[in-house]
Amino acid sequence: MTIAIRAGALAGLGLLVLAGCHEPSPGRETQGQDTTSVAEAASPWNSATVYFLLLDRFENGDPANDHALGRAQDGALLRSFMGGDLAGVRRKLEEGYFDSLGVDAIWMTPFQEQIHGSVDEGTGKTYGYHGYWTSDWTAVDPAFGTEDDLRALVDEAHRRGIRVLMDAVINHTGPVTPEDPPWPDDWVRTSPQCTFKDYATTVDCTLVRTLPDVRTDSDDPVELPPLLVEKWRREGRLDEERAELDAFFTRTGYPRAPRYYLIKWLTDWVRDFGFDGYRMDTAKHFEEGVSDELKREAEQAYADWKLAHASQVLDDRPFYMMGEVFGYAPGQGRDFNFGDRTVDFFAHGYDGLINFGFKAERGSLDDLYTRYATTLHGALRGVAILNYIDSHDDGGPYDRDRKDPFGAGTRLLLAPGGAQIYYGDESARPLVIAGAVGDANLRGLMNWSDQERGPGIREILRHWRRLGRFRHDHPAVGAGEHRQLQASPYVFSRTLEIDGRTDRVVVGLDQGNREKTIPVAGVFPDGTELVDAYSDVRGTVRNGAVTLATIYGTVLLAEGR
Repeated sequence: MTIAIRAGALAGLGLLVLAGCHEPSPGRETQGQDTTSVAEAASPWNSATVYFLLLDRFENGDPANDHALGRAQDGALLRSFMGGDLAGVRRKLEEGYFDSLGVDAIWMTPFQEQIHGSVDEGTGKTYGYHGYWTSDWTAVDPAFGTEDDLRALVDEAHRRGIRVLMDAVINHTGPVTPEDPPWPDDWVRTSPQCTFKDYATTVDCTLVRTLPDVRTDSDDPVELPPLLVEKWRREGRLDEERAELDAFFTRTGYPRAPRYYLIKWLTDWVRDFGFDGYRMDTAKHFEEGVSDELKREAEQAYADWKLAHASQVLDDRPFYMMGEVFGYAPGQGRDFNFGDRTVDFFAHGYDGLINFGFKAERGSLDDLYTRYATTLHGALRGVAILNYIDSHDDGGPYDRDRKDPFGAGTRLLLAPGGAQIYYGDESARPLVIAGAVGDANLRGLMNWSDQERGPGIREILRHWRRLGRFRHDHPAVGAGEHRQLQASPYVFSRTLEIDGRTDRVVVGLDQGNREKTIPVAGVFPDGTELVDAYSDVRGTVRNGAVTLATIYGTVLLAEGR
C-alpha cells in the first residue's frame, strides 16, 4: 500500500465546555491544549459518543464519483451505490455537524475497494455499497473517493478532537460475480455454511452462502491471488506492493498465510493515516487468536504513526479495538457462550464490545441504568460497551417506527456505557421504507431535508444535541457511579472520581414545563451555582435542592463554569 502521508493531529475526548446548547458549535480546536481531565483517567470509551454512518448513504460530497467502476444503478431498491462519499463526511465535519452532537468518534463503514459486480442473496440485486464485500484491501473504492479524500477526512476529524474508527473486515472476501473472479482455494473456503450451533459451526464456515470465508485458521504459505497480481500490474504498483509484503514478512517472521496478508493490509491504514481504532466486523466468526495478532500489529502501527507525527500527538491513548460479537450483552459478563465453549473476547485484544442487548431493554430507566452502571463498575470494570438503539443490520430496532425519538435519545445518551448514534437517529430518519426488502429499510439516505422542513424534526435534533453535548462535556454520564435521588419525577446522579479529580452531574426527567425543584443533596453542597445544560438556566443550591423556572421537562445539572 503506497500512500503519501500528511496525517492530522490526534486529540483526546477530554472535558470541553461548549458555549450554549442550542445551535451547532464551532470546531473543537484542541491542538496544543492540555487534555488532562477526568475523562483522561476514566474509561474514555464508556463516556464516548460514537457516530456510526453508512458511507454511501450519508452525504454526497463529489457527484463525479457516483458511477465509478461502471457500476449500474440497476440494483433493487436501496441496493445500488447512491453517491455518499468521503468528501461528504468531511463537508459535515467542516460544518460542525458532529461537534453539535458532542461526537467523540466517527465509525464509517469500510472504504476499501468493493466487488465491481452484484449478487442476489434473496433480497434483490445488490452491490457492495455497504463496504463489507472487499475485493482489494489496499485501495479506496473510487465510488467513495480517493486516498487524498480519506486523508483530508481523518485530518479534519483529528483537528476537531474527533477520533476515527476504521471498520475492519478480516473474515471474508466479497462474493464472486461475473466481474469478480474467485479467490484461490488455499485462501478461502466456500463451504460449509455456518449453522451457529457451536464454536466450529460458527467459525470454520461461511457466514452466508455467497461470502467466501478467509482461511484465518491456516498457517500454510500462499501466493498472492492472481486477481490482485493482475490488478496491481495494471495499476503500476505490483513491484512496490510485493516489496512491502517482503519487508513485512521479514520483520515479523510470520508465515505467508492468508490472515497475515490481511493483517498487513489492515494495519497499513493505521500506520499511514493514524486511525485511532478498529471496529472489528463479525468478530465471533474467526479465531480469537487472530484478534490478538491483529491488535499487536495495529498497536505497533499506531505507535509508528505517533512517532512520525510527534508534534501533532496530544495524548497517550492506546489503540482501541471494538468487536462485533453478535448477540453479546453486558449481563453475560466477560464470557461469550458458543454452546460448547465460552470465549472472553476482552482477553483477546478487544477493549470494548457492541452491546446487542440494549435495544431490547424495555424496563424502567432506573432499573436499566442501575444494572449497567453496576456491571461496568463490577464484572466489566476496565472494559467498554457500546449501546445502540438501531443499526445497519439489526432487524429489531428499539423504535422501528420512530414513535418516540425524544425518549429513545434520552434512554441512549444518558445510559452508562458508550453510545452509538446511527446516522439519522438524531433526526428520526425512517427505518421503514416502502418497497425496501430486509436490511435495506435500515439503510436509507440521510434525511438532511427533514431537518429543514419544520419544527418537529428540528426539536428532535435539538434534544439529541443537548444530551450529546452534555454527555461529551461530562464523562460521569457514561462512566460514573449511578444513584437514584428521587423516584418520581425521576432524578439521578452520576459521579466519577479518579486520582482526586471529580466530575458530577444530576439529571431530572419528566419534570414538567414550569418551575421545578430538583434534589441534589449529597452531590452538590448548598451554595453551589449550577447550570442546566438543557435550558442554560442557572440556579444556586439551597437546602439540598435547586429551583429552576424552565419550559423543559429535562434538566441536566452540573457546576457552573
